[in-house]
Amino acid sequence: MFASMYSTQAILPELGSAFGVGPARAGLSVSAVVVAIAVGVWIWGPLSDRLGRRRTMVAASALLVVPTVAAGLAQTFPALLACRAAQGLCMPGLLAVGVPYVMEAFGGWLGGRAMGVYVSALVAGGLIGRIGVALVTEVVGWRWGVSGLAILPAAGALLMARGLPETGPPARSGARGGGVLAQLRNRTLVGIALAAGCLFFTFVGTFSYVVYRLQGQPFELGGAASSLVFVLWLLGAVGPSAGRLADRAGWRRTALGAVACMAAGLLLSLPAWLPTLVLALSLVTVGMFTGVTALQLGVTAAVTADRGAASAVYFSVYYVSGAVGAFAPGLAWQAWGWPGVAAIALAAVCAAAALLGCTGSRVQRASDRTV
Repeated sequence: MFASMYSTQAILPELGSAFGVGPARAGLSVSAVVVAIAVGVWIWGPLSDRLGRRRTMVAASALLVVPTVAAGLAQTFPALLACRAAQGLCMPGLLAVGVPYVMEAFGGWLGGRAMGVYVSALVAGGLIGRIGVALVTEVVGWRWGVSGLAILPAAGALLMARGLPETGPPARSGARGGGVLAQLRNRTLVGIALAAGCLFFTFVGTFSYVVYRLQGQPFELGGAASSLVFVLWLLGAVGPSAGRLADRAGWRRTALGAVACMAAGLLLSLPAWLPTLVLALSLVTVGMFTGVTALQLGVTAAVTADRGAASAVYFSVYYVSGAVGAFAPGLAWQAWGWPGVAAIALAAVCAAAALLGCTGSRVQRASDRTV
């Protein structure tokens, strides 16, 4: 599902040429799916509390096949956006439900590493979606690249149906509305969600528009060559290590370290020199996946029941932020070039640091009251 989510991110210039749209509008092909995910989590998260995580994930993966094929057949840009939105409505059944499932099924004996492995698997999907689609686009066109990804959710549904263990009925509070209202009042959860959204905004915006920078002056790389920047996603293999670090140092401290890493990367990206840009994007990538691993562990620590509903709150904020990150930095790019993209991303990272500071203060006050 992660491969399908960002299948258009590395080919935005090609989509712009095919449909006659500018960079910011081309970025809507990412925003559409991300906004739809933010809506879909409110369906799939509480549904998984009722039906069970495993059954929900299998159904969602199977449903994703049809709109993935249709996206490659779209004849107009609005039709493409509609197909991408339909994809987004299916994806939370695995992406959001997977977070509570992983900790319920494997957290008891793997600890934080379980979430790290899950995040690393998402990285692998993202690499396929970005680099694979870009390379196929160079050879046979973007339609084959986008539609061909349908084989992944089809195979995933079969493999999960046969191989995933059951975890038993999810813990539920019995609260009205499936516990969603209670989770919205959970300030720690909301603070974690907003901080994660800031990191995701930064990550999506940075990698969406660095492709334009690499294809322009002074780098002048081709489409396939510029897409290789997504090989840096391999650094997302830091996930299990980030999980172990969070087990030892705490999820909040680990997340703050990740924020500092991303901020350093954004500042280092400003010089127009390829080696420093690659290092900068590496720091942004490591910070992103370390931070997300830590913050998702924070969600499981902040909630004991109705975790599907809590996941809906977390991922709705997370993916709305990503949708804005696929569009707003495009406006900054058109107005001020890469310094504008870096500036808006750095502002989001600073906001994440402030939110984590506030969340930490609330957690400490709650601990003091308990003592």
